[in-house]
Amino acid sequence: MNVLAPLLRGLRQLAAWRVPAAWFDTFVRGGAILFAGMVFDTMPSGPQPLFFGPVTVHFGGVQRMELAVLSAVPILVCRRRPMTALAGVLAGAVVLAAVGEASAMSVLGATVLVAVVAAARPRWVGVAAAVGTFAAWALLKEATTPSGTTPYGRLGNALLLVAVAFTGGVLVRERREHGRALREQVATSAVTAERLRIARELHDMVAHSIGIVAIQAGAAKRCIQTQPVLAAQALDVIETTSRETLTGLRHMLVALRKAEADRDGLAPTPGLDDLPALADNAAKAGVAVQMRFDGERRVLPAEVDLSVYRIVQESVTNVVRHAGTRRCRVAIAFQPRDVVIEVTDQGRGALAEAPRAGGFGLAGMRERVSLLHGSFDAGPLPEGGFRVRARIPA
Repeated sequence: MNVLAPLLRGLRQLAAWRVPAAWFDTFVRGGAILFAGMVFDTMPSGPQPLFFGPVTVHFGGVQRMELAVLSAVPILVCRRRPMTALAGVLAGAVVLAAVGEASAMSVLGATVLVAVVAAARPRWVGVAAAVGTFAAWALLKEATTPSGTTPYGRLGNALLLVAVAFTGGVLVRERREHGRALREQVATSAVTAERLRIARELHDMVAHSIGIVAIQAGAAKRCIQTQPVLAAQALDVIETTSRETLTGLRHMLVALRKAEADRDGLAPTPGLDDLPALADNAAKAGVAVQMRFDGERRVLPAEVDLSVYRIVQESVTNVVRHAGTRRCRVAIAFQPRDVVIEVTDQGRGALAEAPRAGGFGLAGMRERVSLLHGSFDAGPLPEGGFRVRARIPA
């Protein structure tokens, strides 16, 4: 068992290896030369009777070499036109048999081409190629091996060889199609994952800012007549938040238009260092954020750092929009193998759960945590209020 395992692994790797086109063309040229030499070597020497009459002809060595080369020329086009190559080789075998220089190697070469046809063309074309090759072998049997002593002339062996060639070609074709399907599936999954990532980024960025803008706009509308100073402050918050959101959207659009290698000049993605600014914006919207860090703070991987910020941002946005309270607590604990984020408030709790669950905020946070192999939980607290808790390996 220990000996077979490396052997099987090597065979699987060999089957998965794709031969470059240039290598394949070189192999085909070498194979055509070898095929011509084998045909020449197996041609009968001396005077031979013609297949279609009692006339006897005698070909010299140069003439026999020319016939062998001509019978091998069709092999050179087997990569682009395998059926043409197969028909040419079979025609060459018929010509050699007709002039009394029949060679079993001609039909053997055609059998190899059956595998090429089966690997490169639809299955019914491969079946037609296999049937035609076997029929040609059967018709030329007497001319190829008149004495019946050469095993290649036996129809049983001919059928077996053609069947093996056809089966091998079909297996190669199915493996190639399976690999193509897997690559398409991977590409589709990558596109879907990228769309979800963009959707999460847009939601987390825009929802937070629009929530603050909506609240400040409502406050400015109510007090613009009686307290114009407060209304002006609210409008100032709206302007600042809108400009920041517009800048963020512009950076995201530029990033989507550029290749990965050209993104170094863009603004860095937000992270833990941007949480104080997030708390200031929430305070301007009327919700005081109490921020607490537990454990020894360390540098987090970029994707974890961004996810921590987005989870806090979305949770605070939900508090501003749905909780009906003026304060919330954000606790970030750095554990040996994880970072734990917990956002709690003493707002409406269960009454706020429905509107929160109706959007994409909680679903987006859950997806972020799941992609990083963490755990996520969100729901109302027994004593009132709402809690969002996420644990991310880091």
